[in-house]
Amino acid sequence: MFGTLLVGIGSAIGGLARYGCSLFLARLLGETFPGGTLFVNVTGSFIIGLFFTLTSSGGRLLVSPDWRIFVTVGFCGGFTTFSSLSLQTLNLLREGQWLQGSLNMAGSVVFCMLAVWLGFACASVFNHR
Repeated sequence: MFGTLLVGIGSAIGGLARYGCSLFLARLLGETFPGGTLFVNVTGSFIIGLFFTLTSSGGRLLVSPDWRIFVTVGFCGGFTTFSSLSLQTLNLLREGQWLQGSLNMAGSVVFCMLAVWLGFACASVFNHR
């Protein structure tokens, strides 16, 4: 039951953080390209890669399984927005903005994979010190 509560709290915090980042970047960059969604997906991928690696067996941080669930399932699940990514990309494509839609999807996949790998690599270096 405690784990479920942690997921709910983490999701709420992650969702609020996503909303805040998206609003800030929309104001900063404009709303023609969903840069806020791309940013939170890349950042969330880095966070989950870093935290998962730091707290895995052999990692330098010892945390309970409940706290791993809080960060990975709760916060990162609430923070990252692949469902929003999919809808925004579909809307771009439906509006005939093929280049922007393709860049949004490809950029999200490529940069999120790089970010999760970078999080893993950073944590691995830290774990081996």
